[in-house]
Amino acid sequence: MVIPSEGSAPAGSIPQSDGERVLVLNTGSSSVKLALCDSTGRRLWQEQRGWSGDEAAKGPAAGALTRLFDDWLPPLLAGDAALPALVVHRLVHGGERFTEPIPLDAQVMAALEDLVPLAPLHNGPALEAIRWLRQWAARQSLTLPQWACFDTGFHASLAPESYSYALPAAWRQQGLRRFGFHGLNHQHVGETVAAQAPGVRRLVSCHLGAGCSLCAIRIAPDGTPRSVDTTMGFTPLEGLVMATRSGSVDPGLLLHLLRSGVGIGELDATLHRQSGLLGLSGLSGDMRELRSASRSGHGGAQLALAVFRHRLRQGVAAMAASLGGVDGIALSGGIGEHDQALAQELQEELAWLGAVRWLVVPADEEGLMVRLCMNSRRTKA
Repeated sequence: MVIPSEGSAPAGSIPQSDGERVLVLNTGSSSVKLALCDSTGRRLWQEQRGWSGDEAAKGPAAGALTRLFDDWLPPLLAGDAALPALVVHRLVHGGERFTEPIPLDAQVMAALEDLVPLAPLHNGPALEAIRWLRQWAARQSLTLPQWACFDTGFHASLAPESYSYALPAAWRQQGLRRFGFHGLNHQHVGETVAAQAPGVRRLVSCHLGAGCSLCAIRIAPDGTPRSVDTTMGFTPLEGLVMATRSGSVDPGLLLHLLRSGVGIGELDATLHRQSGLLGLSGLSGDMRELRSASRSGHGGAQLALAVFRHRLRQGVAAMAASLGGVDGIALSGGIGEHDQALAQELQEELAWLGAVRWLVVPADEEGLMVRLCMNSRRTKA
């Protein structure tokens, strides 16, 4: 069963809307997704641009993201008619403090700066986008409220047995715990399934794209989804095999590499950018390329696909165990939505789970962020 997403207007111009409009910036490590939505989260316009995330590691002076915004955003924001009521940003890591949508002020920004080391490839660029918009609005003598939503927020409901690492108390008291990520889309998947497939109460949400994670979601009788377990942890590096991220690795192996002379910088770069499907295949982190190469007999591509699927099966089974069974499994994200071969493989290999409803839910972090912020703003008014 495919659950359709809301339609959106063609890119290139911002259409007129009778109600308030919200601009959503989803600033990632290699691309920026921009969407203009109405107050219900329905997309009126959307566009995506790539940028070199490697520049982020060189610091703000490198300026790749700033140059992108300088060229791209002013024409869209020019004039009172086009100015949105507010701008919403996706922040990957909110730590223990930030679990709900929040308006951005100087105090919040200072706290968010402290969280950048926990998700440098994502939080750093997002904060740069916030600063760019603040400076642009000041130059134009305009008021442009900015809000943030957090990918970790949905997982604030995790119980201690789900979020605790088996570490000494002194370390755990420093906030060293599992947070989970992709929460915005997992929440969207949970809400969508609750509305469209009301018989599903125990749901495994599979966010499969360049980044991959699973979430065990329990849906209450009133349709409210609640995260009870997930595969990512203190950072987005834990869990499943991803495009260029390793996923979970024995920490003893990492200690071995450090003792062997591998530097922290090299270790960080390798685990984030040279591992995962790319590292396994020696070819690509793109699932489509690996499918094609696998059919042509490329051994590395075949290994990458096999390891990816093996770890995914393990993860789904673990999430089902956390739920005490499973009624539905939802695939989302670029791979989850479009790789029909993977969907078929999973259904065959997980048939032992019994009667399970399989669904495909197109990702819509932007729409969810709009609804969360508009609801929060109305509550605070």
